[in-house]
Amino acid sequence: MALVRTLSVLLLLMFSGGAIAGGIEVREFDDPVMEKRYRDLTASMRCPLCENQAIDDSDAPISADMRERVYQLLQDGQSDIEIVDHMVQRFGDYILYNPRLENRTYLLWGLPIGLVLVGVIVVVLMVRARRNASAKALTAEERARLDALINRERSS
Repeated sequence: MALVRTLSVLLLLMFSGGAIAGGIEVREFDDPVMEKRYRDLTASMRCPLCENQAIDDSDAPISADMRERVYQLLQDGQSDIEIVDHMVQRFGDYILYNPRLENRTYLLWGLPIGLVLVGVIVVVLMVRARRNASAKALTAEERARLDALINRERSS
């Protein structure tokens, strides 16, 4: 009975911990377009502390600061590009889920395309090799051996 009570208390604490830890942030927007921009921007930026979580989903204090900064920049009338540039300048390229196409990211963007092309070439070469191998005619010696095997099977 004590075990059941202890487990119940632990479950209760575990599920109530999220409600105690962080409150729901309420942002006031006069324009639904501005609110959509805010949602899109915060969903497109990665939390520098969390491994792979957008700042709109993260409970980390740095994500809350980043959301607040995005909100302030939107209220100041900055464009999405200006906001992203500001955040990249402050936190680095790591926060972008989709890195920009620059000299240092060509390999990052080109490698998947290159690997797909290499894969297609390998498959085409394998299909050609199999087709050529199966299309070769038998030599006279191979034909005679095959006929002997067939005749031996028929006579058995």
